[in-house]
Amino acid sequence: MIDLHHSQISIRRQCELIGLNRSTLYYKPGTESELNLHLMRLLDEQYTKAPFYGWPRMTAHLRRKGYEVNHKRVQRLMQKIGLHAIYPKHRTTIQNKAHKTYPYLLRGLDINRPNQVWCADITYLPVTNGFMYLVAIMDWFSRYVIAWKLSNTLDGNFCVQALQQALDQFGRPDIFNTDQGVQFTAKAFTDVLKKANIRISMDGRGRYLDNIFIERLWRTVKYEDVYIKQYDTVLALEHGLNIYLQFYNDERLHQTFDYCTPAEIYATAA
Repeated sequence: MIDLHHSQISIRRQCELIGLNRSTLYYKPGTESELNLHLMRLLDEQYTKAPFYGWPRMTAHLRRKGYEVNHKRVQRLMQKIGLHAIYPKHRTTIQNKAHKTYPYLLRGLDINRPNQVWCADITYLPVTNGFMYLVAIMDWFSRYVIAWKLSNTLDGNFCVQALQQALDQFGRPDIFNTDQGVQFTAKAFTDVLKKANIRISMDGRGRYLDNIFIERLWRTVKYEDVYIKQYDTVLALEHGLNIYLQFYNDERLHQTFDYCTPAEIYATAA
């Protein structure tokens, strides 16, 4: 897809032509043994179907499939890919007690227009011989994906980059909702929101449904794209996500919106 030794077209220009972030070329996916990567894929698929499964059920699930695994291995792999073993919430919500958290502002709120509330979350995505993390920012009312970024670590920089991109391209929401994960409670992230005069809202601990629409996005992305395509490289994953999320925004019909697309609903903000 990218010719690193092309005599006429630079790597930067090749990336621009196919709509890829040049930094993706230098990403190396997180690695584990071949068997562990396979188990992680099975765990993620089952969690996507049944997010209430903790490590005891997951251990039983893998054993029923013929894998002789103990609970310690299952716990470690679930932690590695960001699945919490107690309640149905991603491990990416692990708190840093030194960071300030904020109350949940959406309970009972009538969300009736685009750019009233944006939300964000992080999920794990498998690639051949490794895995990546994806952060997405979504408009709550229209389900429109405002911005997204990939990272091979849970370092919060990629979340800040996605947030800044969203604000630069789409303006600002009234409220920004996330979980209480360290990436979102970090001063670097909340300072961007405060500077833009955006009210900060955070899910209650362990409340899976507080950010339900972006949780549904993860299931959609995985079942309709990532699990089907089985991307080999980070470059292929980013290219595929770029195509799929454009389809999701501009073409995928939502029954909730009387079979309109998120882009059509989001456009009502104009």
